[in-house]
Amino acid sequence: MKGVIVGLSLTDAQIERYIRHIVLPGVGSEGQERIISGRALLIGAGGLGSPVAYYLAAAGVGTIGLIDDDVVSISNLQRQILHTTNDIDRPKVISAGEKLVSMNPECRVVTYQERLTASNVKDIFNDYDVFVDCTDNFETRFLANDACVMTKKPFFHGAVLRFFGQAMTIIPGQGPCYRCVFQTPPPPAKVQTCAQAGIIGVLPGIIGVIQATEVLKYFLEMGDLLIGKMLTCDALTMEFNKTEIRKNSNCPACGSNPAI
Repeated sequence: MKGVIVGLSLTDAQIERYIRHIVLPGVGSEGQERIISGRALLIGAGGLGSPVAYYLAAAGVGTIGLIDDDVVSISNLQRQILHTTNDIDRPKVISAGEKLVSMNPECRVVTYQERLTASNVKDIFNDYDVFVDCTDNFETRFLANDACVMTKKPFFHGAVLRFFGQAMTIIPGQGPCYRCVFQTPPPPAKVQTCAQAGIIGVLPGIIGVIQATEVLKYFLEMGDLLIGKMLTCDALTMEFNKTEIRKNSNCPACGSNPAI
C-alpha cells in the first residue's frame, strides 16, 4: 500500500496490547504493523471525530492528525465523548490529543488548531495516508474531497443530523467521489446545523465507528469498502441501507474534464 511501511518488529508490549488483532485470521503481526505504520488525518475533533479518534488510537494507528479551530462548549458534551466538563473553553484538538495519548501512549498525535483551508490543505495533506471527514460544514467537506481527488488519497466521508447518518468511502480512481453525489455545496441559508435541528447524542458514535472500521480495513487491505456505496442509518427505525453511487463523468472534481 502506497505510503504504508511494512516490516516493523512488534515489541512484547505491542504484542500484548494488540493480541486480539494479531490472532485474527488474515491480520496477524503483519496486519498490525500496517496499522501502526498508518497515518490518518481527522478533519474535526467533535461528534464524529471522537469515536473515530478513540478507535483508531486504540487499534494502534501510529500517527493521528487532528485539525479543528473550535473550543469545547458544554453543549458539545452530549455527543463529543473525547471531551469532559473540565475541558470547557479549551481547544478541542488539545483536549482530544490528551485523551488519545493517555489511552495509547504509542500513538503520535499531531494537532492543528486551525480550520482546513485552501491555503494550508496541501502542506497538511502531504503528511498523511488517509483522511476522515469528521467536519460539520460543507465548505470544509468539499475542500477535503477535492484535495483527496487531486492527491489520489482515500477520503472517508461521514455526516449526521437529527436521527439520520451516512457514510461513504472515496478511493480516487476506484469509484465516485463526494462531488459525484453532491456537485456543489448547498446555499448556507438552506443548511441546518445540529444546533438548529438537533441530534441524538449516540448517532455520531454509530457513524464514527463505521468510518473507523473502513479506515482499518483499508490499512489491512481486507474486506469490502464502501466504495461507490452510500450507507445510511435511520436511528429511529434502526434501518441501514446501501445505495449504489455511480461515478459521474461530468463531476467537476473527478470527471472526464475536471474544472477544480
